[in-house]
Amino acid sequence: MTVESPTRPIRIGSRKSQLALVQTYWVQSELQKHYPDRQFDVETMSTQGDIILDVALAKIGDKGLFTKELEVGMLNRQTDLAVHSLKDLPTNLPEGLILGCVTERVDPADALVVNEKHKDKQLASLPEGAVIGTSSLRRLAQLRHHFPGLTFKDVRGNVNTRLGKLDAGEYDGIILAVAGLQRLGMHDRIHQVIPPEISLHAVGQGALGIECRDGDQEVLDILKVLEDVTTRDRCYAERSFLRELEGGCQVPIGVNTKIEDGILTLTGMVASLDGQRLIKETITGKAESAEELGKTLAHQVRDLGAGEILAEIFATIQRQ
Repeated sequence: MTVESPTRPIRIGSRKSQLALVQTYWVQSELQKHYPDRQFDVETMSTQGDIILDVALAKIGDKGLFTKELEVGMLNRQTDLAVHSLKDLPTNLPEGLILGCVTERVDPADALVVNEKHKDKQLASLPEGAVIGTSSLRRLAQLRHHFPGLTFKDVRGNVNTRLGKLDAGEYDGIILAVAGLQRLGMHDRIHQVIPPEISLHAVGQGALGIECRDGDQEVLDILKVLEDVTTRDRCYAERSFLRELEGGCQVPIGVNTKIEDGILTLTGMVASLDGQRLIKETITGKAESAEELGKTLAHQVRDLGAGEILAEIFATIQRQ
């Protein structure tokens, strides 16, 4: 596929974190391979999520926490597109912007990374009271449900900062995304890939979402070369589920999806902060009906009590 009049450079917005830049430069490289006559420039920006590191995410809210500045850049035409970890991208985007492309997903699971003294342990065999670091309420609620004897402590900062705190002994283990560690070339730090039976992953985890201006057909056409249809359908179902429940990334909502022979299976979970209540349901249907499946599953878990759980969580967060 070619684009006529390859004149204006395409400007790609990115956060400044190491992982964000690895992801953005991968997108830049892939686009350059497909469009060798085009110029693709990277513009870096700091977001609120990069700046506010001493407050728990749940207390400050995170709708757009890692995306707002990048979105303003596109709306002001400083940039033409922005590369996000899809799990950080809110399900409702600002007027004038759309999710233009979803790339092929890498492993969306969560990973346990341990301090050296626990290298012979797994989650189930860590000693009573072992301190596990996570800034995700989703991970926290599910792990509390399955391992009530562990102690959980908030951890913030980029991946290297978190690993430094772990290695310094502030934590016995921390939970990170498998995808992030793989993209940073830190496969060796993955001690245990946590199975979905214990921790359903975040909506969109493992995939990159490329956001652009609605109606910018030139950019939308260019991005088509990076679209992975299977990942797109899976993530559309997940994002629809989350959107219908009106939950941000910092609400204990987890998902798991697969597509086989055109049939999409979506599992969704809502849990209370203490992990005592956990509602999990599964739905299957045609992949082309991904968003409708997500909506339907959201209504099913709400009918089972998820609405009350989420209302309590929102009230608790607002009181903090």
